[in-house]
Amino acid sequence: MSRNRQLTVEYMVQDISTIHSLPMFYTRLSETISHPRSSIGDIGKIVSEDQGLTARILKVANSPLFGYFSKIDTITKAITIIGVDQVRDLALALSVMDVFKGIPEDLVNMEQFWRHSIATGLAARALATSQRAANLERFFVAGILHDVGRLVMYVRIPEICRELLEQCQHTGQLLYRAERHRLGFDHAEVGGCLLKHWRIPSSISEPVGLHHACRGAHHYPAETAVLHVADVIAHAMQIGNSGEHFVPPLDGATWDGLKISSFFLPTLVKQVDAMFEEIIKILFGGESGAR
Repeated sequence: MSRNRQLTVEYMVQDISTIHSLPMFYTRLSETISHPRSSIGDIGKIVSEDQGLTARILKVANSPLFGYFSKIDTITKAITIIGVDQVRDLALALSVMDVFKGIPEDLVNMEQFWRHSIATGLAARALATSQRAANLERFFVAGILHDVGRLVMYVRIPEICRELLEQCQHTGQLLYRAERHRLGFDHAEVGGCLLKHWRIPSSISEPVGLHHACRGAHHYPAETAVLHVADVIAHAMQIGNSGEHFVPPLDGATWDGLKISSFFLPTLVKQVDAMFEEIIKILFGGESGAR
């Protein structure tokens, strides 16, 4: 099918970025963190206004994801031990997970969507650990958000998405490539654009926007490379589903650039498996048998 020239990436997000907006507290949180006179108490007070979010952040902070031996029982302690940026990034991911509701089941099963996203986040964090990267939580968050553009597309152009899903199931074509052929852009670009509209740091928005075209990353090539590989790994592990039924190809040059031994992969898979169900239980309040 030929490209639909009436649709652009900007058009896809121009309404979504206001209709599906992040809670106002996140903007206040970012502004408070950026203010030179803000204290940890000021930051903790804003987060604590959302009791449900606070509870989930504390559960994640006490999970194997961080591995601290002493219990983190207050947001102030979480900020002190984990770090301001890390708590902000976790708040971002958890907030976005609450934004998109009511998407038809025949387009996407939201539980399966977030399972794939969380698996990608865990894989990205494990890969970043092997790279000795700083602020590992931004990799985890980028993984959770990497397919958010697909949710935008399901909301904005559901009929086209339905056609593309059916087409790819019958032909075996990769969905992101079908998106490019039909629309001239893919869900990754839409997601990156949405995050920019939401004023999310470019260390997250660029990798999200380019995880299927990682050689195009100029400011955060390492982060983008990690996210690309993590997405492939999550697909290969067959955890969840965001719409793509086949494993995307691994960019060889990107893999080589990370200088990761193939012998590390079994260890990485074990790390993701070890934490996955507990993180799912924390974030969704229960454990599902679907995988």
